Amino acid sequence: MKHILRLIFMWCVLTTAAQAQQPVDTNVTLVNGLHVVKIKTSAVCDMCKETLEKAMAYEKGVKNSNLDVDTKVFTVTFDPKKTNLDKLRLAIVKSGYDADGQIADEKAYNNLHACCKKDAKH
Repeated sequence: MKHILRLIFMWCVLTTAAQAQQPVDTNVTLVNGLHVVKIKTSAVCDMCKETLEKAMAYEKGVKNSNLDVDTKVFTVTFDPKKTNLDKLRLAIVKSGYDADGQIADEKAYNNLHACCKKDAKH
Protein backbone atom coordinates (compact mmCIF):
# COMPACT_ATOMS: atom_id res chain seq x y z
CA MET A 1 0.00 0.00 0.00
CA LYS A 2 2.85 2.39 0.82
CA HIS A 3 4.36 1.78 -2.60
CA ILE A 4 1.11 2.63 -4.36
CA LEU A 5 0.73 5.85 -2.39
CA ARG A 6 4.34 6.79 -3.16
CA LEU A 7 3.77 6.14 -6.85
CA ILE A 8 0.63 8.26 -6.87
CA PHE A 9 2.43 11.05 -5.01
CA MET A 10 5.40 10.94 -7.41
CA TRP A 11 3.07 10.96 -10.42
CA CYS A 12 1.30 14.07 -9.05
CA VAL A 13 4.58 15.86 -8.41
CA LEU A 14 5.99 15.07 -11.85
CA THR A 15 2.76 16.02 -13.61
CA THR A 16 2.61 19.34 -11.77
CA ALA A 17 6.28 20.10 -12.52
CA ALA A 18 5.81 19.35 -16.22
CA GLN A 19 2.76 21.60 -16.43
CA ALA A 20 4.56 24.44 -14.64
CA GLN A 21 7.23 24.54 -17.36
CA GLN A 22 4.78 24.71 -20.25
CA PRO A 23 4.01 28.18 -21.59
CA VAL A 24 0.50 29.39 -20.84
CA ASP A 25 0.12 31.86 -23.70
CA THR A 26 -0.46 30.48 -27.18
CA ASN A 27 2.10 32.93 -28.59
CA VAL A 28 4.83 31.34 -26.45
CA THR A 29 6.80 28.24 -27.38
CA LEU A 30 9.32 26.33 -25.30
CA VAL A 31 12.81 25.87 -26.78
CA ASN A 32 15.67 24.36 -24.75
CA GLY A 33 14.17 25.49 -21.44
CA LEU A 34 13.65 29.04 -22.67
CA HIS A 35 10.43 30.63 -23.86
CA VAL A 36 10.17 32.22 -27.29
CA VAL A 37 7.37 34.71 -27.88
CA LYS A 38 6.23 36.61 -30.95
CA ILE A 39 4.77 40.03 -30.14
CA LYS A 40 2.98 42.18 -32.74
CA THR A 41 4.27 45.76 -32.58
CA SER A 42 3.70 49.11 -34.23
CA ALA A 43 7.36 49.37 -35.31
CA VAL A 44 7.85 50.61 -38.86
CA CYS A 45 11.55 51.03 -39.65
CA ASP A 46 15.12 49.98 -38.97
CA MET A 47 15.47 52.65 -36.31
CA CYS A 48 12.51 51.05 -34.50
CA LYS A 49 14.32 47.72 -34.74
CA GLU A 50 17.41 49.20 -33.14
CA THR A 51 15.40 50.92 -30.40
CA LEU A 52 13.38 47.84 -29.47
CA GLU A 53 16.28 45.40 -29.54
CA LYS A 54 18.38 47.75 -27.42
CA ALA A 55 15.56 48.21 -24.90
CA MET A 56 15.04 44.45 -24.68
CA ALA A 57 18.76 43.89 -24.03
CA TYR A 58 18.29 45.66 -20.68
CA GLU A 59 15.36 43.49 -19.63
CA LYS A 60 16.20 40.88 -17.01
CA GLY A 61 15.94 37.33 -18.35
CA VAL A 62 15.96 38.23 -22.06
CA LYS A 63 18.44 36.11 -23.99
CA ASN A 64 17.76 37.31 -27.52
CA SER A 65 15.40 39.57 -29.47
CA ASN A 66 14.78 40.31 -33.11
CA LEU A 67 12.30 42.58 -34.86
CA ASP A 68 11.12 41.65 -38.34
CA VAL A 69 10.38 45.12 -39.68
CA ASP A 70 8.30 43.85 -42.62
CA THR A 71 5.85 41.91 -40.45
CA LYS A 72 6.25 44.12 -37.34
CA VAL A 73 6.69 40.94 -35.28
CA PHE A 74 9.15 41.12 -32.40
CA THR A 75 10.55 37.72 -31.39
CA VAL A 76 11.96 37.50 -27.87
CA THR A 77 13.72 34.55 -26.25
CA PHE A 78 13.61 34.72 -22.46
CA ASP A 79 14.07 32.81 -19.23
CA PRO A 80 10.61 32.30 -17.68
CA LYS A 81 12.17 32.19 -14.22
CA LYS A 82 13.31 35.80 -14.57
CA THR A 83 10.59 37.53 -16.57
CA ASN A 84 7.24 36.95 -18.25
CA LEU A 85 5.22 38.00 -21.27
CA ASP A 86 3.47 40.86 -19.47
CA LYS A 87 6.80 42.42 -18.46
CA LEU A 88 8.11 42.11 -22.01
CA ARG A 89 5.01 43.78 -23.44
CA LEU A 90 5.32 46.54 -20.84
CA ALA A 91 8.95 47.16 -21.86
CA ILE A 92 7.84 47.54 -25.48
CA VAL A 93 4.99 49.89 -24.52
CA LYS A 94 7.38 52.00 -22.41
CA SER A 95 9.68 52.24 -25.43
CA GLY A 96 6.91 53.97 -27.37
CA TYR A 97 5.48 51.09 -29.40
CA ASP A 98 2.24 49.13 -29.29
CA ALA A 99 2.57 45.52 -28.14
CA ASP A 100 -0.10 42.92 -28.96
CA GLY A 101 -2.81 45.55 -28.92
CA GLN A 102 -1.56 47.40 -25.83
CA ILE A 103 -1.17 51.06 -26.74
CA ALA A 104 2.26 52.67 -26.54
CA ASP A 105 3.09 54.98 -23.67
CA GLU A 106 2.12 58.41 -24.97
CA LYS A 107 5.17 60.27 -23.68
CA ALA A 108 7.57 57.66 -25.05
CA TYR A 109 5.73 57.60 -28.39
CA ASN A 110 5.94 61.39 -28.67
CA ASN A 111 9.72 61.16 -28.12
CA LEU A 112 10.23 58.72 -30.99
CA HIS A 113 11.93 59.95 -34.14
CA ALA A 114 9.47 61.03 -36.88
CA CYS A 115 10.24 57.97 -39.01
CA CYS A 116 9.20 55.69 -36.12
CA LYS A 117 5.67 57.08 -35.79
CA LYS A 118 2.79 54.81 -36.85
CA ASP A 119 1.72 57.13 -39.65
CA ALA A 120 5.25 57.69 -41.04
CA LYS A 121 5.64 57.33 -44.80
CA HIS A 122 8.25 54.73 -45.81
